[in-house]
Amino acid sequence: MVEKACRQCGRIIEEGNECPVCKTKDLTTTFKGILVIFDPEGSEIAVISGKSVPGKYAVKVVR
Repeated sequence: MVEKACRQCGRIIEEGNECPVCKTKDLTTTFKGILVIFDPEGSEIAVISGKSVPGKYAVKVVR
């Protein structure tokens, strides 16, 4: 199973070819770091990073 990160929002997906958050198919396997958001409204990191949906995100997506 290869993890892919969305180039638009950084969401990491493990299966499929479409981002469940922004619905794009612009994915890459080249990313650095992982950020897991459980409670976006109660997380200072989620607010700072602009994430409003719980999930696993890449810290940096290499474009």
